[in-house]
Amino acid sequence: MQPDLKLALAAAAAELGLDLDNSQLDRLLAYQGLIAKWNKVYNLTAVRDPQAMLTQHLVDSLSLIPALRRHAGGRPLRLMDVGSGGGLPGVVVAICEPAIDISCVDAVAKKATFIKQVAAELRLPNLHGEHSRVEALQTQPFDLITSRAFASLLDFTTLTRQHLKPGGIWLAMKGQHPAEELAALPADLDVFHVEQLAVPGLDAQRCLVWIRPR
Repeated sequence: MQPDLKLALAAAAAELGLDLDNSQLDRLLAYQGLIAKWNKVYNLTAVRDPQAMLTQHLVDSLSLIPALRRHAGGRPLRLMDVGSGGGLPGVVVAICEPAIDISCVDAVAKKATFIKQVAAELRLPNLHGEHSRVEALQTQPFDLITSRAFASLLDFTTLTRQHLKPGGIWLAMKGQHPAEELAALPADLDVFHVEQLAVPGLDAQRCLVWIRPR
């Protein structure tokens, strides 16, 4: 494990107001190592440089955690991460928030297999890989449904609506403020907050869109 990466990760987490312990930092970097290892065969991400991977994937996903903690308030919740790919942000959430049970759903079998391998190797009983198109998934409903660069907000909410518990919310990680996508949402959805995210080390716009059924 590269000590400079660990220092950079700890500093970024602290900047986000996250007090991650040694075990969590080690697991996050072990997860990045697994992405790099599997990437040689499965092409999980186009990002290859370890420092870039740290910022663009791990730290970017960590930026969701403060909002998630505010909403959860320590309650055990079920979260679905849709179009999860290599597990971003789902795996990062699973490492940081052991009380949240997370299902990473992807239509590509090798990506769901990778999530299962991560859960086994990093001993994360709260992490599950699901190989399915989200609209065909058979499962209990979720308190939270999240995505990162999965689809338009309209497609994201339409495809997953059947999986949202009464009182549940969608949390969509986006780049710049998605005004056109927001305008395309149906009237029975309430966009009750668009939160700007500042990702340490990343010179790009990020926001978190909070949506619930009216």
